[in-house]
Amino acid sequence: MDILEFITTFLNDFVKILGEMSPFLLLGFFFAGLLYAFIPQRKIEKYFNGKPFKSSVLASLFGVPLPLCSCGVIPTGTAFYKNGASKGGTVSFLISTPQTGVDSILATFSLMGLPFAIIRPLAALVTGITGGMITSAITKNEYDSKSFEEQTEEKKSFPQKLKDTFRYGFVEFIQDISKWLVIGLVLAAIISALIPNEFFELLNMSPIVQMLLILVVSIPLYICATGSIPLAAILILKGMSPGAAFVLLMAGPATNAATIAMIGKVLGKKSLLTYLGVIIIGALGFGLIIDYALPLAWFTQIPSEHLAHHHGQNISWWQISAGVILVTLIINGYIQQHLAPQQKTDETTNNNTMETKIIKVEGMTCNHCKANVESNLEKLDFIQSAKVNLKERSVTLQGDNIVLEKVKETVNSLGYKAV
Repeated sequence: MDILEFITTFLNDFVKILGEMSPFLLLGFFFAGLLYAFIPQRKIEKYFNGKPFKSSVLASLFGVPLPLCSCGVIPTGTAFYKNGASKGGTVSFLISTPQTGVDSILATFSLMGLPFAIIRPLAALVTGITGGMITSAITKNEYDSKSFEEQTEEKKSFPQKLKDTFRYGFVEFIQDISKWLVIGLVLAAIISALIPNEFFELLNMSPIVQMLLILVVSIPLYICATGSIPLAAILILKGMSPGAAFVLLMAGPATNAATIAMIGKVLGKKSLLTYLGVIIIGALGFGLIIDYALPLAWFTQIPSEHLAHHHGQNISWWQISAGVILVTLIINGYIQQHLAPQQKTDETTNNNTMETKIIKVEGMTCNHCKANVESNLEKLDFIQSAKVNLKERSVTLQGDNIVLEKVKETVNSLGYKAV
């Protein structure tokens, strides 16, 4: 294949994959915004404590539809724990949430079919409950009694909540996942263009060997639940077993090196080992079920129909329109991300009535990190305002008689590092 042929094939495949996913992604982003606006974090965190089984089930049930990837679920889960959640409930949330979400469930259906779209949240729910109960059992002697802090909830009108729905779903959430979504789409298009169909069958590797290889790669690396979908679909098209592709869908979003380090730091080694063990065993277990207990056609037919190189098959006008809208939203997200820090800096410097300090914080990666750091710092009596600049990895504090040691202690308790 010469360069021109590769570029043409790559672009065609990229557009086709983007067109297949875009309508469902846009619908998923809207539902993500609805969840954020109408069921805010502080409404559900009180359910993360109590009896092990109840807290694990509720944490997983809340976690499965929430549109949080691995980089966003860690600060959210850490904030839950800091505000009173049990270790079991927190681990349950950390396992179930990044594996899937309302957006990735719809996108999975679009590229991989209904069976994958059903078994993916089911696996997240089962592993989340299991991990939470095991953690509760092995850390019961480490329990430190905490109570959730009652917070006065800001009353918002329906139009305000609707505005929050679109702001979060189509700006903030896209900012968080767009990088990894684009990486997933590009890698999938490259693999589709370069690797021949049935490539993995020609290698003659058994499904279990494929699963173990995918597991070794997936655990330390990071890819979001949505970005993993085109990769998994293309790998099935190239002959990889559906079970091995499912290991990628499950272990890829749920784990990465930064997540592992943060869980060990905040929740301890026992919780970390439970977290990793449940994900590894769960991914392999569900992968084996898919390959050996369920009809293979359920998991191979849809990717072949949607992504194989069928000449003369064009995507529809509404898929093209959805793709254009999605690309526009991604570009807008990057623009907003670069404009916001400067605007907030200007607002802060214009207010000279209070003491102002700026600290560097390592480990903040997304809007959920930003929200958790700001909200927890603003609970301190001497902090009037805390504004995070993700680009500069800094927090601008305003207040009276700011105690930096207390600020650093609060930031570090969330799993970040105040410099």
